Amino acid sequence: MDIRRPEFEVLRRQDHPDRPNAGEQLLELLRDPFSGQLQAASVYSALGISLGFTVFIAILFSFLRPYNQAVYAPKLKHANEKHAPPPLGKAPWSWLTTVIHTREEMLIQQIGLDATIFLRFVRMCRNMFLVLTVVGLAVLVPVHWTESWTAPGDRQQWIIQITPLNVSAAAIWAQVAMAWLFDFVVIGFLWWNYRKILQLRRKYFESDDYQNSLHSRTLMLYDIPRQGCSDEGIARIIDGVAPNSSFARTAIARNVKDLPDLIAQHDHMVRKLEQVLAKYLKNPQQLPPARPTCKPSKKDRAFSTYPRGQKLDAIEYYTSRIRDLEIEIKEVRASVDKRSTMPYGFASYSDISEAHNIAYLCRKKKPHGATVTLAPRPNDVIWTNMPLSSAARSRRRWINALWVALLTFFWIAPNAMIAIFLVNLSNLGKVWPAFNRELAANTTFWGIVQGIASPALTSLFYLALPVIFRRLSIKAGDQTKTGRERHVLAKLYSFFIFNNLVVFSIFSTAWGFVAGVIDRTNDGSDAWRAILDENIALALVTSLCRNSPFWVTYLLQRQLGAAIDLAQIWPLIYAFFLKKFSSPTPRELIELTAPPPFEYASYYNYFLFYATVTLCFAGIQPLVLLATAMYFSIDAYLKKYLLLYRFVTKTESGGVFWRVIFNRFIFAAVLANLVTLLVAWAIGEPNHLQFYAVCPLPFIMVGFKLYCSRMFDDRIRYYSIHSVGQNSEAGQPKESRLRSEKLASRFGHPALYKPLITPMVHQKAQNLLPSVYSGRLTDGREVDGGDLMTVSGYSDVYALSSMQGGQPGKSANGVPGFEYVSESHMDFEYYKNRAEFVDDRGGNEMYGRPDTPASFGEGSEAGGSRPGTPLSGRARTPFGAGSASRADTGYHAFRPPAAAFDQGSRTRSPLYAQENTSSSGLVGNAAAPPLSISPVYRSPSPGDYGRGTPGTASPRISTPGPGPGPSVGAMGGGPQGYSGLAQGEIDTDPDPMQYDYFRGTRPRREPGSGW
Repeated sequence: MDIRRPEFEVLRRQDHPDRPNAGEQLLELLRDPFSGQLQAASVYSALGISLGFTVFIAILFSFLRPYNQAVYAPKLKHANEKHAPPPLGKAPWSWLTTVIHTREEMLIQQIGLDATIFLRFVRMCRNMFLVLTVVGLAVLVPVHWTESWTAPGDRQQWIIQITPLNVSAAAIWAQVAMAWLFDFVVIGFLWWNYRKILQLRRKYFESDDYQNSLHSRTLMLYDIPRQGCSDEGIARIIDGVAPNSSFARTAIARNVKDLPDLIAQHDHMVRKLEQVLAKYLKNPQQLPPARPTCKPSKKDRAFSTYPRGQKLDAIEYYTSRIRDLEIEIKEVRASVDKRSTMPYGFASYSDISEAHNIAYLCRKKKPHGATVTLAPRPNDVIWTNMPLSSAARSRRRWINALWVALLTFFWIAPNAMIAIFLVNLSNLGKVWPAFNRELAANTTFWGIVQGIASPALTSLFYLALPVIFRRLSIKAGDQTKTGRERHVLAKLYSFFIFNNLVVFSIFSTAWGFVAGVIDRTNDGSDAWRAILDENIALALVTSLCRNSPFWVTYLLQRQLGAAIDLAQIWPLIYAFFLKKFSSPTPRELIELTAPPPFEYASYYNYFLFYATVTLCFAGIQPLVLLATAMYFSIDAYLKKYLLLYRFVTKTESGGVFWRVIFNRFIFAAVLANLVTLLVAWAIGEPNHLQFYAVCPLPFIMVGFKLYCSRMFDDRIRYYSIHSVGQNSEAGQPKESRLRSEKLASRFGHPALYKPLITPMVHQKAQNLLPSVYSGRLTDGREVDGGDLMTVSGYSDVYALSSMQGGQPGKSANGVPGFEYVSESHMDFEYYKNRAEFVDDRGGNEMYGRPDTPASFGEGSEAGGSRPGTPLSGRARTPFGAGSASRADTGYHAFRPPAAAFDQGSRTRSPLYAQENTSSSGLVGNAAAPPLSISPVYRSPSPGDYGRGTPGTASPRISTPGPGPGPSVGAMGGGPQGYSGLAQGEIDTDPDPMQYDYFRGTRPRREPGSGW
């Protein structure tokens, strides 16, 4: 390639004899974007501003906190007694003393294991960098200062003088020694905390919450072959690996068709209707002259029938759309066929040790092609990805990796331009003369823009980045939410390291290299000779040393971000603008008062990024150690307060983030070793002995990772790793724990039994709603003699009469199908028994009573109700009321004949031997999935049993009744159900769709007998 082209000659032309042209200025800025900016004074200013504002915000928070508990300590009000944090006094400093004296043993119960391990990780970083700071400053600063040399008459700033930029070759031995010492300090802290994580996990396994939970002794199977997609197929798959296991209850998944999408559309339409009504009825005394309008949804099947480009009445359209969706949801739920199965399912055991033993045996096996793992919590499953095959997930992962790589690559140019031009607008003026004149004329205005533009644009992008990665991870086939968050963390870390550390550190060197080659070739030198003459290693070290003060100021400014996080400034600003400049719905106001979920992926990513930057620059600029140690020393207490009193864990994973954190820390140490190798090669002795002395360190770190993986990982992941049948406790019945268990409902698809949300309207608009909906509720049809107030509307809860909920005898003036919320009840305290509000905020176990018996679809793992919690506006029918005593038509375990227990071929729990005579058996208490009872079947004759002859359809005509899921009044409202649909009587005949209907007794299965 001929570099001496006309394009490069343009760079040498000048628009003015005293000033180089824009091309040359751009090239110089790309070569050294921070020239003239990163002085020693910037470090002083960053230290003073960050510490000063941090102390000021902390003091201000201390005085405001006692009078704003709803914002700064919502968990004190909403959490139950078991998970409530320690009480706080009114004194301004009481929060700090409480945080300091709260020990880790208490944290597991109060905030969960995920939050406890996060705080342990922050303390580990604090202690580690405090040790590294003492060692690094005591050794590297004196060596670099005394061994640094400068040309006569050249004054070098002290912040550059403490780097190895101008030291002698012999001084690099200090770098080598510190690299070894730093690695062993990192190894020591990681090993110590790995042991502590193991102890925390064992305590978590022994806790009452885990011992009494269903997911702790349940296995999840996916990629099940077609011939094994049945309840008995799951049992045979497990028998192939653990033939001596006790008998398990099994549940194969059912095809829910497009129910999840319909429910999502319904929720969206309800929220849209709430927003329209909140804006239209904001001032009931003076309604807007025009009714609100909207465009029809493209997902509406009747979309093509609407006039193109014409807007519709929003209230009327959303009302009809919600009603149509509820009718469709009811019909789809009624048409779910138990014989249409999916390639995944669950198997539950009576003993935790046995389930974990089987999962341990299956960790590296795929019996019959299926994958067997420990089941996550039911609310942790991403149900849409469960039916995906292994090939589909692999293909999607490749596509996902491609998109992440493209996003990472294409962000390089905007990131460089932001770093060069938006951080200092005068750089933009150097290459844009017109803007330079504008900048000189309006210095104050553009100074404000410069202070806002760069952080605002960067912050917006980094706020959107986790959302983008979450959606990509879901598209890639992640099966659990916690697994998705771990993948988001890994992608965020990779993105930050590549763009914000590697590219940011070397792009100026790369451009400087290109500029040097251009200059040499323009003087007549050969291009290849010019490339060989450039010392790229020395250029990289020079760039790192000159850019290192930036990272000192960057890390010092992070303390200000920690203080802003403590003061919750952004949520306060958002709440202020939402209330003052918009028309929030009651649902939005209720959600504002709820404890927000903690974003583990984002916080872990930031802390790991700070740690990686610090380890990489520790040998080059020791001051980064001090800045990072100060940050973690402050934030360790601030994050502890926030996790204790404000944030909740969205989905508890039991501390599975640790391995991801550990692996990234190992990578950070290896990357720091590569930086040391670069310095030793570029500045060290000519024989490169110092370079070879550092070479073993990356291999030592990798070996340490493998050692910890073999020593700790199995005991951290599994409660027991013994062979099946060796544990003396296995097989012992735990009847008190199993009485209310419902495997099918808790591990069934939520779309089968999830209650539909009800539109919420402010109570001040209750009297006005009838006039707003006049003539629109029945589409001209009379119901129940023309009484409009008996119409169910489109709610999952039906107003049983025209009386106000909770006030018998008092007439209600509103429209049925709405939930009216008074001003005093717009608080999360009144709705923390509702799954729609608590599913993403720690689940019911954070707010409900731990000993509350679960009803259908509820409980500690399904978002149950809390008796005694006040409800607003109306009396809400308990979800599942009346269905608990219904005949069991759910997923069943397989009942062997009693003789099978006497033959000694298999070790079965005594509980299974008694399940035909005891009401406390596992099968007898399994819940039913909400399936259809469309035709009414007759009971089979005695001769039908064992022959597989199904019951025949009765010639009598019966109105289709509700499926054996949520009861009338829970899923469809009152006697009229969804949108006035009549409900039939429930047929109590045995369901011929269930497996046990035909089986009678089953011969004993031999291991490996096939399907």
